[in-house]
Amino acid sequence: MRTYKVIGIMSGSSMDGIDLALCNITSDNGKYTFSIENAETYEYNEKWRVRLSQLRKADALAYAKTDVFYGHYLGQLVNDFVSKNNLTPDLIASHGHTVFHYPNELITRQVGDGASLSAICGLPVVSDFRSMDVAKGGQGAPLVAIGDELLFSEYDYCLNLGGFSNISGMVGEYRIAYDISPANILLNRVARDLDLAYDKDGEIAAKGAINYQLLGLLNDIDFYKKPFPKSLNRDWINEELWHIVKEGERLSPEDKMKTFVDHIAFQIGKSIDYISGNKASNKKVLVTGGGAFNNTLMDYIRTHSEAEFIIPEKKLVEYKEALIFALMGVLRIENNVNIKQTFTGASSDSVSGSLNGNYKNLQ
Repeated sequence: MRTYKVIGIMSGSSMDGIDLALCNITSDNGKYTFSIENAETYEYNEKWRVRLSQLRKADALAYAKTDVFYGHYLGQLVNDFVSKNNLTPDLIASHGHTVFHYPNELITRQVGDGASLSAICGLPVVSDFRSMDVAKGGQGAPLVAIGDELLFSEYDYCLNLGGFSNISGMVGEYRIAYDISPANILLNRVARDLDLAYDKDGEIAAKGAINYQLLGLLNDIDFYKKPFPKSLNRDWINEELWHIVKEGERLSPEDKMKTFVDHIAFQIGKSIDYISGNKASNKKVLVTGGGAFNNTLMDYIRTHSEAEFIIPEKKLVEYKEALIFALMGVLRIENNVNIKQTFTGASSDSVSGSLNGNYKNLQ
């Protein structure tokens, strides 16, 4: 039995900020337990928010520079986090920030160079978790399913309400995972029309009314008709969603928000019905991610599904993804599978992640 002190780092598609979580991951003959000891979210300043959001349009040199500079930035955040909380981590496991994700073209790229991160903080780093799976023809997303399987198997399904909503759970003998719909990436965009970062507690949506014409157009999007495994990215939002959203430009922000909330909730309910074989009333669903705090969204999700939705303590809601990347880093160090082909549709399971730094003390 061994306990690793790992800082998991996660930057999500909704760009709320960078999550750092110092997690104790105990490995005991293939069984894993955890505790989240310290955690903090560092909000992006406007410079980083703009740079990351526009990077997919930049040239190759700008991309390469950002990859390195962002790795340095993450390394400095680690140093600040470690110093502030008097921590002694063994390992860093960093997701990076996704810029390109086109798995059907065998492409996924996250900035946040692991070598730069390791050089700045002086700790071993595991990064670039998605590339191996995508190279094998997988979706490279969602990756949290391995943590759902090893840490949260008492739940039938695990639902994440981040920039996108995604789910994992057992279907027959295998755990599957896939992206369901846009979530906070869509809701936060409406909130910004009111000079707000997000819809706190779902208060904006609660004041609105559903526009059923717009709702029908959203629910008819082709992505929802595709079988899993499947995943979403920011470019999909721009190419497939916003022209539909513009149909509702005449609507008030409140009405847009309520319509989007019902759209997200409907797609989640439909997915749970589908993977449960219309037996959702017997299922327990763990809900994490920022959307779990959106009371209006959660009310509508419960309206669209008979499953039991369980929201855990606040730290787990906010830092579950960082925790799972910490676990994935440990699995990589131990040379154990951290992405299964049933999660993503890849040709085989993977021990995924690039290693930088001195790992001798961890083996």
